[in-house]
Amino acid sequence: MTFSLYDAVVPSNLQILAALDRLLDKAAAFCAERGEADADLIDARLAPDMLPFGYQVKSCAVHSIGGIEGVRAGAFSPDRSAWPTDFEGLHALLQSAMTRLAAFDRDTVDALADSDTHFAIGETRMPFTGANFLLSFSQPNFYFHATTAYAILRARGVKLGKRDFLGIPRTKG
Repeated sequence: MTFSLYDAVVPSNLQILAALDRLLDKAAAFCAERGEADADLIDARLAPDMLPFGYQVKSCAVHSIGGIEGVRAGAFSPDRSAWPTDFEGLHALLQSAMTRLAAFDRDTVDALADSDTHFAIGETRMPFTGANFLLSFSQPNFYFHATTAYAILRARGVKLGKRDFLGIPRTKG
């Protein structure tokens, strides 16, 4: 079997982004049932020194489509822009990321495997190949932020299970 960077990245990102999109529906319903403002969950954190739920969701988009676009450009830096402050805006962010990811074809992504890419934050620069950046930096960050978003909702009392995080697995069809 030939290694495909596309297969290692894009389908899993799409799976988890779709699951996160459904988590937003559950979070919005939770707020509505309790008469809480959306901001109560969007601003929720696991710990005082961690960024909130809204940031975690935004970061999943950043490390999925933004990771691939960074490799295409040869450089990736953290997106320090504000995250959406309502569920509608978070949905739009995830929908945009999924639409843009789905537009990539296998050959385009696979061609990025050996491309020179660097991560830059402040004075720090880290050189990567495209494959190493996506698989050893962007993907772990993507799953970290997806897991943290899920954990914040669970900690706040939103009824979720593992299946909510996993979304729809890609079974043999």
